[in-house]
Amino acid sequence: MQKRKLGKNGLEVSAIGLGCMGMSHGYGPASDKKEMISLIHEAIDRGVTFFDTAEVYGPYINEELVGEALAPFKGEVAIATKFGIQMVNGKQILDSKPEQIRKSVEGSLKRLKIDTIDLYYQHRVDPNVPIEEVAGVVQDLIKEGKVKYWGLSEAGVQTIRRAHKVHPLTAVQSEYSMMWRAPEEELFPVLEELGIGFVPFSPLGKGFLTGKIDKKATFVDSDFRSIVPRFQPEHIEANQVLIDLIQKIATDKAVTPAQIALGWVLAQKPWIVPIPGTRKSERLEENLGAAEVELTLKELADLNDALSKIEISGERYPAEYANRVGK
Repeated sequence: MQKRKLGKNGLEVSAIGLGCMGMSHGYGPASDKKEMISLIHEAIDRGVTFFDTAEVYGPYINEELVGEALAPFKGEVAIATKFGIQMVNGKQILDSKPEQIRKSVEGSLKRLKIDTIDLYYQHRVDPNVPIEEVAGVVQDLIKEGKVKYWGLSEAGVQTIRRAHKVHPLTAVQSEYSMMWRAPEEELFPVLEELGIGFVPFSPLGKGFLTGKIDKKATFVDSDFRSIVPRFQPEHIEANQVLIDLIQKIATDKAVTPAQIALGWVLAQKPWIVPIPGTRKSERLEENLGAAEVELTLKELADLNDALSKIEISGERYPAEYANRVGK
């Protein structure tokens, strides 16, 4: 597996990471722990050195899973986790008060069985706590050796600039895929200017870009997609035009639609490290195979031209979640 650098301060990871959230949170009931540990070990065998989790996934059980799975590989892999969202009475609450960040870091270190978090993201910007204050606390945690690098998730460009002035950001994590290209407009130029890496989550459009979800698809209540407008039958049907395009290119190159979708993300910038998630060994193998997909400049230009003519139907978040991004 090729390596890529995130930011300017020395964090080098596999070109494709593994998003671990879905193993225990967000996509239906949690999977068997032993099976997921085995899958994480398989990822390591295939060259993955970058694993993504968060305090709120579960909450807590995803960090515990990742901590147990990666305990034998200390110093060989990079773990990213996140603070700033708490579960209170079954609802997600934004909380990046300094005392909460300190409480969160201690809990994450314990669950992950590590002394230092490689990459610590603010999960969502807390409108009640100035980003300079958040950055100051994280800077202290870095001085104390509890955190190596830090980042923001789904933050707006002005917040990114302000945070970066206090302590340089290593990465920004946001949704990005052939279905959601908004980061190209404002975010990419700022990341390039400041030398910050980009970690796209949902690079397969929450599974849609694999071509295996049609309008008859149903989702259990504990699957986040059950409340996402984009996954309502009428939008799934309207967006099939995108799948048709990807399928044609995949057939021409003798690869899968998922590999084209991930290969496209990787081809955009050398400082992008996508973190597709999966619970299945065969999907893991397929996703990691995308690192070998070569898209020529002409193929990329033609593909981007075709994508620009497709209007994606359906919002990526319900209103309650949409209000927390880009702040």
